[in-house]
Amino acid sequence: MSSLTNILYFQAGLGILANTFLLCFYTFTILGHRSKPMDLISCQLTFAHISFLLTGGDNWLAVILESLNIENDFKCKAIFYISRVMRGLSICITCLLSVSQAVTISPHTSLLAKFKHKLKTYIIYAVFYIWFFNFLVSSHMLFYVGAFNNVSETNQMRVTKSCSLFLMNYIISGLIFTVTTFRDVFLVGVMLITNAYIVIILFRHQRHCKHLHSIRHLRVSPEKRATQTILLLVVFFVVMYWVEIIISSTSLLLWMYDPVILTVQKLVVTAYPTITPLVQISSDKRVINVLKNLQSKHTHIYIKYYV
Repeated sequence: MSSLTNILYFQAGLGILANTFLLCFYTFTILGHRSKPMDLISCQLTFAHISFLLTGGDNWLAVILESLNIENDFKCKAIFYISRVMRGLSICITCLLSVSQAVTISPHTSLLAKFKHKLKTYIIYAVFYIWFFNFLVSSHMLFYVGAFNNVSETNQMRVTKSCSLFLMNYIISGLIFTVTTFRDVFLVGVMLITNAYIVIILFRHQRHCKHLHSIRHLRVSPEKRATQTILLLVVFFVVMYWVEIIISSTSLLLWMYDPVILTVQKLVVTAYPTITPLVQISSDKRVINVLKNLQSKHTHIYIKYYV
C-alpha cells in the first residue's frame, strides 16, 4: 500500500511540475501576442490539470488546509468540489481541443472551413460556457460530501481517511448520474467522431503528398505533428476514462471503502493530467526551442563562472 501511495505522489508531483512549466509558457505566449488558437485551450487544460492534481489525489491541498487549521467539513467540500469541476473541465477542454484541431486542418471545401476565420472568438465563448457549466453541474458536491462521521456509517461511504460521500435521494442521484453520463458519453462520442475525421484528412493528405514527392523527402509539418499529438492524447484519455469509470462504478455498487482500490483509482485518474504535458512538451517545437535556449544559457553561465 505504501509503495502505491509513493507512486501516486511521484506521479502527481511530476504532473504538477510539467503542467506548471507549460502554463507559464502558454501564458507568456498569449500575453506576447504570438499565440495560436490552440494555445488558449492548452492553457486552460494545463491549469485544470494542475488544480486536479492538487485535489484529485487528496494530496497537497489537503495538507495546506490542515496546516491552516481549517475544519474537516469545509476541507472535504472544497477538495472534492474543485476536483470534480476540474475533472469535468478536463474532458470538456480535451473535446474542444479535438474539435478545434479538426476545424484547423479541414480543407477549404468542407463545411467546417467557415469557422476558421473566427475560431479564436468561438474558443473564448466555448471556454466561458464550459467553466460555467461544470461549476453548476458539480455543485451537488457541496451538499453531499463532508467530514467522515463514525456515528452513522450506513448513510455514508468513506472515500478518504477524513471525508465521506453521503447517501443521496434516488431522484437527485438519478438526475446527477443522467446529466454527467450524458455529458461524458456525448463528449467522448464527439472526440471519437472528430478523431476519425482527422485521421481521414491526414490519410488523404499523405496520399496526395506521395504523388508529388518521394517518400524520402516528406517532412512532418507542424500542423500534422500537432494533429498527431492531439490524436494520441484523445485516445489515451478515452482509455483512461473508461478504466476509471469501471473502478468507480464498482466502488459505488459495493458501497465500501477500500484503500487499495481507491489508490489505484487515483493512479488511473491522475495518469492523463500527468502524461498530457509530457507529450505536449516533446511534440511542440516552440517548447523544445525554449528548453534548448535555457540549456545553452545554463551551460554558458557554468562555463563562465566555473571554467
